[in-house]
Amino acid sequence: MAINTPKIQMVLQGLVSGTAELEGAALVTPDGLPLVTTLPASMDEERVAAMSAAMLSLGERIGEELSRGGVARISVEGEHGHCVLTNCGPDSVLMVLANHTVKQGILSLAIKQTAAELKLILI
Repeated sequence: MAINTPKIQMVLQGLVSGTAELEGAALVTPDGLPLVTTLPASMDEERVAAMSAAMLSLGERIGEELSRGGVARISVEGEHGHCVLTNCGPDSVLMVLANHTVKQGILSLAIKQTAAELKLILI
C-alpha cells in the first residue's frame, strides 16, 4: 500500500495539537507495523503498533464469538487515560492516546473526524 506519509503526518499532528487532552496518535497496519506516528518521545512506535494489532485481533475475535459483528472501535480506559483504536479501512487502524481529563464526546468526535479524513487520503 502506497501512502501519502506527509499528508497523514499533518492530519495526525493536527489531531494531537488540536485537542489539549490528546497525547499521541498512530496509523498502524492490522499486522502491527507502524505507518505514521505522532507519539510521545518515551513510546516505542513499533511496540505501540504491535500492541495495537494485538488489541484489534482480540477485539475482532470477541466481536465474532459474542455475535456482535465487526468491530468499529476498541477502547481501553486506565487511571491515567485512554487508548482508542478505530478502523481506517482494510489496511490501517487509527490509535489515539488521550489523558484522563478528556471529555468522551470530544474524544469521539475528534476520532470520527480524523478517521474519515484518513480514509479519504488512503483511498
